[in-house]
Amino acid sequence: MSSTGPKRAIYENLAEVAQALGHAHRLELLEHLAQGMRSVEELSARAHLTFANTSRHLQILRRARLVETERRGKHVLYRLSGDAEVVTLIKALGRVGERNVAEIGRVVSDYFQARDALEPVSRDDLVARLRDDLVTVLDVRPKDEFAMGHLPGALNIPLAELERRLGELPKSREVIAYCRGPYCVLSFEAVAALRARGYRVRRLQDGYPEWKAAGLPIESVA
Repeated sequence: MSSTGPKRAIYENLAEVAQALGHAHRLELLEHLAQGMRSVEELSARAHLTFANTSRHLQILRRARLVETERRGKHVLYRLSGDAEVVTLIKALGRVGERNVAEIGRVVSDYFQARDALEPVSRDDLVARLRDDLVTVLDVRPKDEFAMGHLPGALNIPLAELERRLGELPKSREVIAYCRGPYCVLSFEAVAALRARGYRVRRLQDGYPEWKAAGLPIESVA
């Protein structure tokens, strides 16, 4: 075997992983799976794809060992294969894209920064604030995602319910909002809505998957 043989074999397999990531729908499916295990039917509904299209994308991700399956009765459930590694990979892809792709920078500026120009709260900062009981942590994801896992002590108010449940958020404390990840629009919309009503509110730097991938404590609803 030549000296380039092992390296070429590794690069060819890495290229297959990269190809599996090369579709917007598959990246979105990975974001949903980063919240917890899902069936094809659930993923299809959340990603607004047909069942057949969702299945096809999941098979590509499975061949690349980015997801794995578990059968429960008649249903096949999908989950990330190595949560921390896959979440870290997607986050790194986002950082490179923000730096190198002008269109991504434009969207970040025109949409995300327009709704929240303040510096987000880092994970380390939030850990310290939680320890000192200084903030209310707001999870604006759907209830089922919250039940599968959330930040310690977080209050779950899905974005669609925020208007009618404002009374549950004390104005005397700063609110830190989070959702599915750095490009999840839910927390940006929640921050904009709450600031318009006089709340002191900031976003977490990323979301639940990154918090979990960092090995920080999480809670779930039994």
